[in-house]
Parts: sequence; structure tokens; C-alpha cells
Amino acid sequence: MIVRWPLVKKLKNNYIQCLACSRHCIIPPGETGVCGVRKNVNGKLDLIVYGKPAALGIDPIEKKPLFHFLPGTTAYSLGTYGCNFMCQFCQNWELSQAYREGLDTSFYYDLPPKIVVQEAKRYSASTIAYTYNEPIIWYEYARDIGRLARKEGLFNVFVSSGYETKTAWAHLARFLDAVNIDLKAFTDKFYRQYTKATLKPVLESIKEAKKRGIWVEVTTLIIPGLNDSEDEIREAARFLKSVDPEMPWHLTAFHPDYKMLDRPRTRAEELIKLRKVALEEGLSYVYVGNVQTDYENTYCPKCGALLVRREGFKSFVVNLDVEHGTCRRCGEKIAGIWNKKMAIEK
Repeated sequence: MIVRWPLVKKLKNNYIQCLACSRHCIIPPGETGVCGVRKNVNGKLDLIVYGKPAALGIDPIEKKPLFHFLPGTTAYSLGTYGCNFMCQFCQNWELSQAYREGLDTSFYYDLPPKIVVQEAKRYSASTIAYTYNEPIIWYEYARDIGRLARKEGLFNVFVSSGYETKTAWAHLARFLDAVNIDLKAFTDKFYRQYTKATLKPVLESIKEAKKRGIWVEVTTLIIPGLNDSEDEIREAARFLKSVDPEMPWHLTAFHPDYKMLDRPRTRAEELIKLRKVALEEGLSYVYVGNVQTDYENTYCPKCGALLVRREGFKSFVVNLDVEHGTCRRCGEKIAGIWNKKMAIEK
């Protein structure tokens, strides 16, 4: 679909430059950017996945993962084909790498923005989540959904690799309420070798999203032998602390997938050790995911009280005053968006 007000810049000879992600693809007529979905048709942007999500779900918000944003609510989730990254360890590669792998992309749902919002309301979701593949590559579709969602009292969240441009973040801030950004590692070498991208734009995205008033949580998939050294985790923790020491960080377990089948699963003991390192560096909320531990719970950073207990993707509020966002034991302010009023007023 040729989209209106696309995130592109017109160039000479009907070329266009994409302004959505930090690759800044210059796209000749008839071609797509690296993502495979942003196509130049006679100098205009044809977003070939507009209104055509390939994956849908009704997910707990905790699955994104977002632990400090409207706990216990559900998100109407959708994703398309395509991606601007080429992660060798991708766990949704059938969607993200479909074009590169020559997979069948003929299956999709016919869901224009208005219907997406209607469906989200029908399932009593509080939020629409743009997820499963990288949502910035289908920005215009997400934008049109997000604006309608806002009018209907719904919230919007991204699950992203964090390669958005500053221009994109300025536009996203008009409708986006929260984002979980993948910080895949803390070395440029890792990014170049295993994702065919670079680290710096991701760090800039984390800072820019916070600056724009979007609620940010960060996830790092810990891959044994590749991004799991204590020194690297310390460096990453120091960076995150410099942005916001209360920004939640999820350290999650890897399992072999796609082109990385030679690595073992991440052990819970290793994640717990790295969590301790991150806490030592001054982060307030560090979580362990994809394994069974007590470290998906939220504890008060001041008195240690259990605030929110999590089992699987379910949250149970214990000592958190959800109305005021404070610890019931000591009164400490707990960073987060804990109710819909907070989400509206943020």
C-alpha cells in the first residue's frame, strides 16, 4: 500500500531515503530497503505489509517483557514479515527472516488499523503491542493504529531492536507509551558479527526514548560465551545507570535457534550471577527471564519488600500501592506506570 506521510525523504531520479531506522537506506525505484518491506514505487513508499500482519496474539503485558507498565493487563499483539536486523539467534526468524530465507509470505490477516483497534477492544486489551518482528520497519501502519488506539483509550507499546532514528522517535512519541528495547550485547563486534548492525544507534535509542517521555525497559538475551562476561555486563549496567538507574533490565536465557544451534542454553545460575553484577553497579530493578527463579519478582530497592510476585506471565501485587506507585512498607516511590491514570498523565 502506498502510504501517506511516510517516514522517507525524496531524492533525485525517484530515489527515496528511509528515515525510519539507522541504516538510512537509499532505495532505488522498484527496490526495497534492507528490511524487505519498505519499497520504492515511482518515488513513493509502498509499505508492502501495511494492514497485513502475519502474527497475532492476546498476550500478558509481562510477556513483552514489560514489568513496570500496567501489570496484570493484556496486550493485543501483532507483527509482520521482515526485519532490519539479521540476528543469527533470532527466535522469530520465520517472520523476521522470511524474505531472506525465501519462505512463503502469502499468509497474512487482512486488518486495517480501524479493525485492529476494534479487535483489541473486543478482547478487552488495555494495550496494542507492536511486536514479533521489528515494528519500526512498518512504522506507518503502527502509527495509524496507534493514533486510533489513543482516541479509544488504548495504550501502545513497541518491542524493538532499538535502531530507530531520532526523527522516528520524535514521531513515535506522539502515540507510543512504552517500549522494550533489545540491547543484544555491549560490543560493536558482537553486533557486526551476529546481527549485521552496530551498537551505537541502539544506545542512542535508549537515551532518546527516555528523553521523549516513553517508558523504557531493556532486555538482553544472554548467550553463553558471546555476551555473558561479567566485564561486559558491568559496562552495560553502567551505561543504563547513566540513562536512568531505575530503568528495568531483563537478563533472559538463550535457547538454540535459527543459525545458532551450537550454543548451550543459558543456565539460571549464570543469569543470577550476572543480575548480582548489575545490581552492584547501581541498577534498581534487574530481572532474570526464560528460566524458573524468584528474580522475576519486583522488590523494593529501599526496604526489600516483595512488591509484585510473578509466576509465568502472571503478576500478583503484594506490597505495591498501585494507585500511588509506592511501597506499602516504607513509602518508597517505585518507578513505573502502574495504573491507567499514570499512563494517561505521563
